[in-house]
Amino acid sequence: MRSVLERMARVRQRPLHELSPQEARAAYEASAEVLELPRRPLPRVEDFQLPADDGACLPARLYQLDGSAPGVLLYLHGGGFTIGSVATHDILCRELATLSGWAVLSLGYRLAPEHRFPVAHEDAWAGLRWLAAQRPALGLEGARLAVGGDSAGGTLAAVNAIRARDAGLPLALQLLFYPGTAARQDSASHRRYGHGMVLEQAHIEYFFSQYIDARARDDWRFAPLNADDAEGVAPAWLGLAECDPLFDEGIAYADKLRGAGVPVELEVWRGVTHEFIKMGRALPEAREAHAAAAQALANALRTP
Repeated sequence: MRSVLERMARVRQRPLHELSPQEARAAYEASAEVLELPRRPLPRVEDFQLPADDGACLPARLYQLDGSAPGVLLYLHGGGFTIGSVATHDILCRELATLSGWAVLSLGYRLAPEHRFPVAHEDAWAGLRWLAAQRPALGLEGARLAVGGDSAGGTLAAVNAIRARDAGLPLALQLLFYPGTAARQDSASHRRYGHGMVLEQAHIEYFFSQYIDARARDDWRFAPLNADDAEGVAPAWLGLAECDPLFDEGIAYADKLRGAGVPVELEVWRGVTHEFIKMGRALPEAREAHAAAAQALANALRTP
């Protein structure tokens, strides 16, 4: 991990928070696969669009290893609600589909600042409802449903799990890679790891300023730690990076779920930073995390 950070520093690119959102997206797209594993071929990789509640069309990509997928995971990419896409998380979704045997539907929700809070959250919820209804049409009839994501996508997934409970939509699992869960970024891990560890505090403030007004940050849809009640939500798997500003809020959310009686599996990868799951070419911990997440999906099939 130290070697990765040193190499990133030598590149001397302008930090994302000094770019326009459009420039930041292009820069992230250009570098997204530099440290990724080789792209796995899959028998089924299908692009299409699905409807948002306001009639907008959202890009989606379905990955499937074979014709008998036992479940389907709605995957929501990270990027601070401002950058990232189906394309930037293509290799990760291929890994999850290959290792787990689950189908994976990656959703391109709309980004800020063009679409501010709560648009990304509403798009994610529309995507989950659409997937639940369209499983037979996609050849996934009888497949169990799960939701997952990394970073901001983990936030969206956690919120979807609460909304699914309230709507009576059964989920087998919420799969959360280092989710953002807090309204304020003032924990000890933010102070300790907010500089020089891939995700800078300046990045966080930049992304969130694009997406949400400061006065709205206490809304539980942005900060699921603020949700009144987590009882009865789907079982959770959380994969955290030790050297990550979001580490403390990931731990706090696991504690909140456990306190509400939700089954929680928490795994921590030591000595790695935010975004490590997209560094499989350089970090064995990334490959371990892919396998652990896939095992969590397999285990979810064994629970009622």
